[in-house]
Amino acid sequence: MTRAEFLSRLKRGLVGLPTAAAAEIAADYEAHFEDGAQAGRSEAEVAAALGDPDRLARELRAESTAQRWSQERNPSAAAAAVFAVLGLGAIDILILLPLLMGVLGALFGVFIAVIGVFIGGGIIFVVGPFAAFPGGAAAAVLGGLGLMAGATAAGALTTLVTVWLVNGLIWFARLHYRLLKPALEPQAAGETA
Repeated sequence: MTRAEFLSRLKRGLVGLPTAAAAEIAADYEAHFEDGAQAGRSEAEVAAALGDPDRLARELRAESTAQRWSQERNPSAAAAAVFAVLGLGAIDILILLPLLMGVLGALFGVFIAVIGVFIGGGIIFVVGPFAAFPGGAAAAVLGGLGLMAGATAAGALTTLVTVWLVNGLIWFARLHYRLLKPALEPQAAGETA
């Protein structure tokens, strides 16, 4: 994605924010592209590092309405903040949750299959030499070892994918916490006083 495409999509997503706030946000992201160009990074690399501009615009709008609520404390600001956060949550629930459940189900299935293949390889390794395995005792031992090694490798790769997924979820949760933190802090300060 080019700088122009990224900024165009970001500005489209910021429609509805005060003009000065939207211009300031766009200028900040323009500066990211300039810094990236000075560091020798391509526009596509910078855009990929910044993430999806539509999602970014939704988060920035939600953050802006949460800040407006903390400053104004009126029904209009409260409604805007609630709808912005609910809109962000609805996207998560309707789009990301089904995808996440599918990926988690697939990972669980792969882990179960890996365990089954490893146990099957162990059984072939132990019982094969005594049970007239096709190819003889050596084929049974090597076949069993091969299945166990393959299952171990598949289990290691699946574990790496799972770690990557968990890290991604933690990053995503931190993004939402950072978004909601300004709205939560004044309330917590009021309770301790």
